[in-house]
Amino acid sequence: MDTNFLLQAIIYLTAAVICVPIAKKLGLSSILGYLLAGIVIGPYLLGFIGQEGQDIMHFAEFGVVMMLFLIGLELEPSKFWKMRKFIFGMGSAQLIGTTLILFLGCLFFMDWKWETTLAISLALALSSTAIVLQTLKEKGLSNTSVGRSSFAVLLFQDIAVIPILAFLPLLSTVNLETTNDAPQSLITEFPSWLQTLIVLGIISTIYFAGRYVFVPILHIIAKTRLQELFTASALLLVVGVSYAMQLVGLSPALGAFMAGVVLANSEFRHELEGDIAPFKGLLLGLFFLGVGASINFQLIIENPLFIFAFGAILTLVKFAVLFIISRFHKKNIDQNLLFAFGLSQAGEFGFVIMSFCMQLNIVPNMLANQIMAVIAMSMVATPFLLLINERLIYPNSRYKEKTTETIKDNDFIDEDNPVIIAGFGHFGSTVGRLLRANKVKATILDYDSDRIDLLRKMGFKVYYGDATRLELLKAAGCENAKIFIAAIDNPTVNLQVIETLKKHFPNLKILTRARNRNDAYELIDHKVQHIYRETLYSAVNMGVDALVELGHRKYSATRQGQQFIKYDEITTRKLAEKRHDKMAYMITIKEEIELQEQLLKTDFYSQVAATNHSWDSEHLKNNLADTNE
Repeated sequence: MDTNFLLQAIIYLTAAVICVPIAKKLGLSSILGYLLAGIVIGPYLLGFIGQEGQDIMHFAEFGVVMMLFLIGLELEPSKFWKMRKFIFGMGSAQLIGTTLILFLGCLFFMDWKWETTLAISLALALSSTAIVLQTLKEKGLSNTSVGRSSFAVLLFQDIAVIPILAFLPLLSTVNLETTNDAPQSLITEFPSWLQTLIVLGIISTIYFAGRYVFVPILHIIAKTRLQELFTASALLLVVGVSYAMQLVGLSPALGAFMAGVVLANSEFRHELEGDIAPFKGLLLGLFFLGVGASINFQLIIENPLFIFAFGAILTLVKFAVLFIISRFHKKNIDQNLLFAFGLSQAGEFGFVIMSFCMQLNIVPNMLANQIMAVIAMSMVATPFLLLINERLIYPNSRYKEKTTETIKDNDFIDEDNPVIIAGFGHFGSTVGRLLRANKVKATILDYDSDRIDLLRKMGFKVYYGDATRLELLKAAGCENAKIFIAAIDNPTVNLQVIETLKKHFPNLKILTRARNRNDAYELIDHKVQHIYRETLYSAVNMGVDALVELGHRKYSATRQGQQFIKYDEITTRKLAEKRHDKMAYMITIKEEIELQEQLLKTDFYSQVAATNHSWDSEHLKNNLADTNE
């Protein structure tokens, strides 16, 4: 291997290891740490990285490629349909509004051709998926209203890149000779209309190949039960699709996104996600570092007024459009500011579109390089804008940055207990303490390092690890355990764990937590028998106490509570089948409520025999029945 390549890799990684912790210590974003590290080691400051560092940049760009692949994997049709109003409402309004304002402004004030102006406007209208999603993740805002709205806009932008790249060849002058320094591809010499058809053909090929070729291949590979082979297959898919897109001059990240969408409904979705995620995190950090190193300060020094003024105007226009959209959707002022500042930059797809435009001779090379400098500067400015918003503009915002958990490897597990508990928060710890009080040993898994440190100080032996990973479940002893208690706070993660358990440990009995009825429906769809809804049992206990306070016998009230839970669980399973048909769902709810109330009323007035054991376990009731016989 080339030693120069290894030296450049060492420089990149060392800069990241030094600068990112310093940035976090100062209360700054890790993204800002990566970007500043790149600037420091870049050719215009310390000069550790020169043009030879481009090899590392090409490698690091795969972080964005893998991120787009994971976004595509998460884009299930059902999830997409639920978010359609946000995706097509907020997303289209942002893209069209920003493009239109930039197009008219540049057309009026700049001496550019309309084709050039339109291409630049489309490129700058897109925001940075990498920066925004990483920022939301660090601040713990991914599942908030701001996080969902931001994801919807970014998702629309990522999807819009497909028609944008297919449309751009139509702006190019037919039979125009390409310049020597413009990027080349296999379709560069073809007429514009043929390039458009080839782009659409490649996209269609990826769709059908993913669905009818790669999924059957994954079935064959899965039968080998070799995890490393599955990981290699996942990487082959991403690299192969990216290479195919690059051959025709398109974005590798776009191809990866499409491949992820195609596989989103396959049974291998979570395994692919688990295999790709570790690579994505490291390479995405290197990408941010590479962006900082690639900023052309010589170009900025030669054209400071244009680049800084144009960058400021771009940020202001995008901020205004996003703020208006957010206000239209009736969000709070702190949400509006965070949403608008967060997406006010240009994005990585801007680099892709500008490179494609140079290839098609739509944008002159000098102007394209200036626009790419504007894009890079806007990306660098975003963490500062968010910091200004948090510290100065709206310091009382309820959206505060959460301390990033220390990243470490899974703990080594040296226990083989009959019970495994995944998730040891308020819910899981209650179950664990009850088992511990009855001398039942359990292997406890959790993914919150701060919580684990606290629990260990309290005397609990808790292991750090991601319970969605098959190798951790095997290490925890799932092959020999009797019961697995899924008590993770996040319902989505909890469901992923159960899917893995059902697939790889079909004989393991699963007891799972459900936050509400909707979560219970999802678990019922996965054939889970033992589901415990948080709100049901505490609400019934309160109802029982209310009956006792009103003068009812404690035994009768408790019996009514137990019967209510029994009937409600039966009703939940009936409703799970009808929930997709709104009319049938409402009719079934009404009928079941009336039936439940009638059954409880009948039971209340019936003579309760002394041999009634309605609150005993099934095992004990069976023993008592055998004894009576």
